[in-house]
Amino acid sequence: MFSDPAANLAKLGVQAGMRVADIGAGSGFYSIEAAKLSGPSGRIYAVDVQKDLLERLRGVAAAQGIRTIEIIWGNAEKIGGTKVKESFVDRAIVSNLLFQLTKPDDFVLELKRILKPGGKALVVDWSEVSPIGPKTVVTEMQARTLFEKAGFKLEQLFGAGDHHYGMIFIR
Repeated sequence: MFSDPAANLAKLGVQAGMRVADIGAGSGFYSIEAAKLSGPSGRIYAVDVQKDLLERLRGVAAAQGIRTIEIIWGNAEKIGGTKVKESFVDRAIVSNLLFQLTKPDDFVLELKRILKPGGKALVVDWSEVSPIGPKTVVTEMQARTLFEKAGFKLEQLFGAGDHHYGMIFIR
């Protein structure tokens, strides 16, 4: 099975009214699912550096009647680059992004900056054994080390499909 956003988000505990940041939102599969879970009183902050993907997400959300997703063109590899307030979100999503980062330490610090104390981050990325993944990946152990070095605490490890690993970290 390929990675399932709904199943992975269930582990993150997104609830009605929560503020959720989808960092590197891409095509928005996680943003759409998070919006359904957080309901009309929640807010999703879909951040990406690719404007075309954000515009596509805006169209998909509108077609589904979802009005709680805020599109943010931003760079999560810069402190303040997500344009999200400090200690503002309850949950954060990082899916298929770690392997693309050029400044992973800055990225994790930006994630920590926007999460509330006690907030949680879902990390899903390519497994090193996947035959269809990118040539260079951030292994599960490398990801764990990266987040723990920034002060995150690992709450859970899980298989996130045949080609991905998943982790939940607490700020």
